[in-house]
Amino acid sequence: MYELVEPRLRQLVADRLGVEACELTPEVSLLDDLAADSLDLVDIALCLEGTLGVDVPEAALEHVRTYGQLVDMTLELMRRARRADGTGDPLAMWARVLPPGGDTSRTLERAGWLTPYTVETLVEDASRMGRGARLELTVDVGTPDDELTHVQEQFSRLGTRGVQVAVRRDTLPAARGTSPHAA
Repeated sequence: MYELVEPRLRQLVADRLGVEACELTPEVSLLDDLAADSLDLVDIALCLEGTLGVDVPEAALEHVRTYGQLVDMTLELMRRARRADGTGDPLAMWARVLPPGGDTSRTLERAGWLTPYTVETLVEDASRMGRGARLELTVDVGTPDDELTHVQEQFSRLGTRGVQVAVRRDTLPAARGTSPHAA
């Protein structure tokens, strides 16, 4: 889970705080070393909710001082959410939505956890592209058959909207050492 979340979190924090990603070591103090204030932390929390589907309680932010603590908190909140909804460990995914006609400049890519929020976001993205669009969703090569079937069912309604859906198992880009763009 760390390998998929940390690079996205690193880029998110770097963008929000206006620092280089390489400055974000586990021990760097967000408050002292990077001059983040409480509003910056709230902004980061809101971005976590939007990009990773992580609900960050305000009280959790009170204990975050370093980048390493932020990563640990994010991972723990993701684990708790998955346990609470009975789905166990999160299903990692990488998705690409291709517009009709092959205009690759409009291609959208997302990577993260396949939460209900992510499913709805991908359905909306693909629907907006219109008839003839294609959603390509990749889940980890170790995903069991029953989970793969469940994922396919979650996107089946796109077929009635003229959107092709392809769900497959493979090694995810982050595990191969490359970070996919998050749209």
